Amino acid sequence: MVEDAVEAIGFGKFQWKLSVLTGLAWMADAMEMMILSILAPQLHCEWWLPSWQVALLTSVVFVGMMSSSTLWGNISDQYGRKTGLKISVLWTLYYGILSAFAPVYSWILVLRGLVGFGIGGVPQSVTLYAEFLPMKARAKCILLIEVFWAFGTVFEVVLAVFVMPSLGWRWLLLLSAVPLLIFAVLCFWLPESARYDVLSGNQEKAIATLKRIATENGAPMPLGKLIISRQEDRGKMRDLFTPHFRWTTLLLWFIWFSNAFSYYGLVLLTTELFQAGDVCSISSQKKAVEAKCSLACEYLSEEDYMDLLWTTLSEFPGVLVTLWIIDRLGRKKTMALCFAVFSLCSLLLFICVGRTMLTLLLFIARAFISGGFQAAYVYTPEVYPTATRALGLGSCSGMARVGALITPFIAQVMLESSVYLSLAVYSGCCLLAALASCFLPIETKGRGLQESSHREWGQEMVGRGTHGTGVTRSLVTIMKAGTLEKEGRRCWISSKAGEA
Repeated sequence: MVEDAVEAIGFGKFQWKLSVLTGLAWMADAMEMMILSILAPQLHCEWWLPSWQVALLTSVVFVGMMSSSTLWGNISDQYGRKTGLKISVLWTLYYGILSAFAPVYSWILVLRGLVGFGIGGVPQSVTLYAEFLPMKARAKCILLIEVFWAFGTVFEVVLAVFVMPSLGWRWLLLLSAVPLLIFAVLCFWLPESARYDVLSGNQEKAIATLKRIATENGAPMPLGKLIISRQEDRGKMRDLFTPHFRWTTLLLWFIWFSNAFSYYGLVLLTTELFQAGDVCSISSQKKAVEAKCSLACEYLSEEDYMDLLWTTLSEFPGVLVTLWIIDRLGRKKTMALCFAVFSLCSLLLFICVGRTMLTLLLFIARAFISGGFQAAYVYTPEVYPTATRALGLGSCSGMARVGALITPFIAQVMLESSVYLSLAVYSGCCLLAALASCFLPIETKGRGLQESSHREWGQEMVGRGTHGTGVTRSLVTIMKAGTLEKEGRRCWISSKAGEA
């Protein structure tokens, strides 16, 4: 099977190239998301937009992502991972560049919504990436790819510091599309997933891809013929709700929802809490009723950009912690631990602490909730078979966008009436998500990717990669054609000699 060939060829030059390319896609995605926090206050001042129109500019991107995530997953399962990824990247690039030339608010609202629609397909790069990785390297590589997300957000802030004062937001939008342009050009180097080719019946194409990987890695190509596990009916939503995957899908949807709901909620809460000093300052503040113009605005200062930068840097510890524990505790326990720590930090914010302790708690919470997100990105492609892997990841990503859409009403609207209630909502949601992680039926640590939903290949691959770097035992048992023919002749000759 493809799994055997990937394990035998191992990790090498091809995977390093693929890592950089996939990381570039994530970096571009992060920059398009980070630009929202920079673009909104700028347009608020430049076009004299009321507050609700500024908020709508952010929400429309998440609406586009939510509406398209499942669609891109379906396209990737039906027509190939490379096809779905190329279309989504070119779509995002095209409308991202057009956004820079938007003459009025209504135009940029529509164009940013279309950018969000394209961004919904970028997570499919993880599906393609995971299907080329050996089992031992899979978790670490997917987690390290998330570092590119942090680099993308940091790069966007640094770019804004130099571009915004002199060239303005239109040039920032244009320059932010450069990583997408580079990825779109290099995307043609990407091969189609060999797992997808086998499932769609293209055995020759899958073998050619595997030979290419073996050549680039300087490893021998395993002998024998690929087992064909053709499945015509791919990428159907009902496949996510078969008896084997029903609970996994429902629990994962809630986990992804909680991740985005809490992650983006914490980002919004951080600004509010820093401005007030601590939680007690917000709750005890008696604000005088003053007339406030909704058009009043302030441009982002250098201090604001530095705050954005420091907040973003807190995600790097999350990557390191998750990287250290995910192969020790397993995927389920890692997600549960991340949610539990975030829930605990949210509860500790109830205490009247100083600015230093507040900063520490917020950074720990952000590190662990981002770590939980990364663990979910490792677990989800591993748990679904090739026939529904892209759709499963896409539908989970769509549920995450629902959480991102709802969270402003908790972190901003509810916060005005009760800060304790807002914190309790986030803490309770993550506590339930920690329980949901524990109740997931399947642990994917040490398990190969399933090839087909018709047969649970993954169950046959438990413990693979622990028998050395050569061709695995399961590969020997499935050799066909010439190999088995020779073995048959040898056994026949031995039996005849015995009779003689």
